[in-house]
Amino acid sequence: MIKKLREKSKDFFERSFERRLDLTAVTPVVREIIAGVRERGDEALLDYTARFDGVRLEERAGEKAGRRERARDGGRAREGGKGIEVSRDEVAAAESSVDGETLRCVKEAAEAIKNFHYRQKRRGAWLEEFGGGAGGAGSGVWIGERCVPLEVVGAYVPASYFSTALMCVIPAKVAGVREIVVCTPPKKDGSVDALTLVAANLAGATRIFKAGGAQAVAALAFGTETVPRVQKIVGPGNVYVTAAKMAVREATGEAGAEGVEIDFPAGPSEVLIIADETANPAFVAADMLAQAEHGAKSKAVLLTDSAELAAAVEAAVKAEAERQEEQNWILIGDSVEECVAFANEYAPEHLEIMVSEPVAVLKRIKNAGSVFVGDYSPVAAGDYATGANHVLPTAGYARLFSGLGVEHFTRRMTVQWLEKAGLEKLKDVVARLCRAEGMEKHARSVERRFSQI
Repeated sequence: MIKKLREKSKDFFERSFERRLDLTAVTPVVREIIAGVRERGDEALLDYTARFDGVRLEERAGEKAGRRERARDGGRAREGGKGIEVSRDEVAAAESSVDGETLRCVKEAAEAIKNFHYRQKRRGAWLEEFGGGAGGAGSGVWIGERCVPLEVVGAYVPASYFSTALMCVIPAKVAGVREIVVCTPPKKDGSVDALTLVAANLAGATRIFKAGGAQAVAALAFGTETVPRVQKIVGPGNVYVTAAKMAVREATGEAGAEGVEIDFPAGPSEVLIIADETANPAFVAADMLAQAEHGAKSKAVLLTDSAELAAAVEAAVKAEAERQEEQNWILIGDSVEECVAFANEYAPEHLEIMVSEPVAVLKRIKNAGSVFVGDYSPVAAGDYATGANHVLPTAGYARLFSGLGVEHFTRRMTVQWLEKAGLEKLKDVVARLCRAEGMEKHARSVERRFSQI
């Protein structure tokens, strides 16, 4: 498990860690599922739920007759008892089944998440007088932007991951999204995990559906008789969910099809820890072992310049690793600086910094989904209660994408408001630049406002 960092190439580690999102193996079946849901709506959704989740949900009266008219009215539907949509009675029953102390903790976490994401929210609208360039002070040229929320978004919540319901729904609610649709897989008895229902409802979900896997993603992307079509799909999932998100993003870009956006591709969870001789090996080992709970493909990597720490962590991990499925790597570099350089190339989902001068290391980090600084900042705290979002890019995508936040649920529109005097100051510059690009009519559209009729 312990390797010398300088002795191995980046390609070696990439192959060893198996971080690349190879979706080719599941793409054919995913495309088949998407096509089925797109063509047959609820009927296909019910069939795939029976096939993959082992439960036959009821199709409500009127749904079958209206199948060919699905989504023309935005996919609106009535309350459902044991159907695809979770009913108000089911939510109420879930709330009554959760013990009071757990419910209190969920509410406390939700409040922290809400407070954090309110700080991310941009001003809704602003205009400022343009004071530079050709305009000058008091130019009569006002520029700014409006920030507006999306209308309808979909959140995919893996089975029993109630914390993900909080992380996906609350930022959308803070952004001002009108309709927030949650899809989560049902259990064998046709119910949904009680805590997931409680969390989604508490966070502000407007509708919740019993649907998982690629079929849920397809339903959100194209709409069915029951599930509304959304503008954007967010949330983590397994390889089938990820492949479906990528596929529907492409499929909805076809001619005549309304588009759907996604947050980012994501794979198995991962943590990378930069630690020196001052770190507590028991803390490091505990955080590496915690990743095992996300499944056998999760990754935990320790980067250190201390052979003593590496040996201590290895011993602590091995003491428990036989009872868990995980892949743990300990890499020894010549210096903390070398470890930081590798971390920036690796671009982990979660990055922990346990060194004597953590701020200095933090300043050199460029690529990470979320950073945890100090011995008392385990990933688990961020997963549940600090308020920062835990829906993050994995597999190196932190080089390109930011973690889920309020900005994922909004659009920006620039605004320009020119007074006559303001346009007059700019007209010669605009006209010359228009003609430089061969846009004669553009130039005339400005000059016409100052010419005699």
